Amino acid sequence: MTVSDMLSQSGILTLLGMGVVFTFIIIMICFMGLLHAVVHAFKWDKKDEEKAASAAPVQASSADNGAVVAAIAAAIHEKESL
Repeated sequence: MTVSDMLSQSGILTLLGMGVVFTFIIIMICFMGLLHAVVHAFKWDKKDEEKAASAAPVQASSADNGAVVAAIAAAIHEKESL
C-alpha cells in the first residue's frame, strides 16, 4: 500500500466520520425541536411557571439578617484564628 493510497483512505475515513457526527447532530436538533413542540403542546412547561408565580417570596426579618451577619462574622473570626 503506497502513501497516496493511505492518504486517500484516511481522507475518506475522515469525511465519513465527520459526516456521521454531523448527521447525528442534525438528527438530535430535530428531535429536540420535536420535544419542544410536544412539551409546549401539552403545556408541561406552564406548570413550573405557575408554581413559581403562586409561591410568594418570604421576606426575611431583621432578626434573621442579624443572625446571618453574626454567623458570617463568627466564621471569619474562626478562619482568621487558624
